[in-house]
Amino acid sequence: MMSANPDLHIEDDAEERVPAMQQILDNPFLLLFIGVTVPTVFYIIWGVMEIVTIPMGK
Repeated sequence: MMSANPDLHIEDDAEERVPAMQQILDNPFLLLFIGVTVPTVFYIIWGVMEIVTIPMGK
């Protein structure tokens, strides 16, 4: 059934929530932060694992 007021549909679209993933992808500074932080954390974890696996000297 069609609404008598065609502007009502436009207002519903304007009030629709923006998905969280779209908010993340629309923010360039957040993408920069994630792009620097994630590899840094993985390299630190990788480095610690490599140091732990080095055999002890006598």
